[in-house]
Amino acid sequence: MELKNACCEILNQLSDVTDQIHENDYKAPVGTLGGSSIGQHLRHTLEFFFCLEKGFEKGLVNYDNREHDKLIETDKFIARAAIERITKFISSLDGNKSLKLEVCYTMNEDSSVIVETNYYRELIYNIEHAVHHMAIIKIGLRDVAPYIQLSPGFGIAASTIRYQSMTSEVSK
Repeated sequence: MELKNACCEILNQLSDVTDQIHENDYKAPVGTLGGSSIGQHLRHTLEFFFCLEKGFEKGLVNYDNREHDKLIETDKFIARAAIERITKFISSLDGNKSLKLEVCYTMNEDSSVIVETNYYRELIYNIEHAVHHMAIIKIGLRDVAPYIQLSPGFGIAASTIRYQSMTSEVSK
């Protein structure tokens, strides 16, 4: 399935970065990222997948109820294991499933709204969210870990890659 493959490719790219980065660079504050670390951005990205995994079982997804696990953002080996877990979860599922999404955009937790969604739609959201944070991670890596070899499409949306490919062929 195309969505599953796209998601697993993104997770593989994150695994590759996690394997390459030195542990001190993984958890170091990065000036261009406002003092946040590569590990914090990776943790944030993975926790959205955790919310989808947890919500899949319950039938209700809520991205606000993340754990903010400090171990994932400070220990690259724990992060790597988390990536493997999410990859297994995504790889194990076949087919769509109706879900509900709980969101709250006010300071009052009692004003949450529940809307209809489904697993495929939330997987798409997670892919887009991951690519966005991968673009941010790429900026940080240039500062703290320029030794890392990124795949050419790291942090770039598939639509952008297609567009760039199309425009480069037209200019030939």
